[in-house]
Amino acid sequence: MPKVRTHKSRPPPGFELVQSTLDELDQKMREAEADPHEGKRKAEAVWPIFRIHHQRSRFIFDLYYKRHTITREVYEYCLREGYADAALIAKWKKPGYEKLCCLRCMQSRDHNFATTCICRV
Repeated sequence: MPKVRTHKSRPPPGFELVQSTLDELDQKMREAEADPHEGKRKAEAVWPIFRIHHQRSRFIFDLYYKRHTITREVYEYCLREGYADAALIAKWKKPGYEKLCCLRCMQSRDHNFATTCICRV
């Protein structure tokens, strides 16, 4: 997951409604990245990071598609600045993928016996 990069462009009006929550999730992400991972399996060390990434993308998705509380400009700004994962949101819009936790879960080449993963979110 890429880090949130701001290109110093001015946020559109209405971004202040979601900014406090996104800042809070960004702080949680920093804490999850800094957590010690000694004694954990390689996959277990990244579970909290995947969980927070999913939560941040789902928050933007719900505000735009379900609750209709943010404008298209705010939604596109969040995608452009990296606050949400555009590819994951595109999958959530398709039937059958509503509860997908990450794109890695769908790729059978990353799993034993060419299966898919059990979501940890």
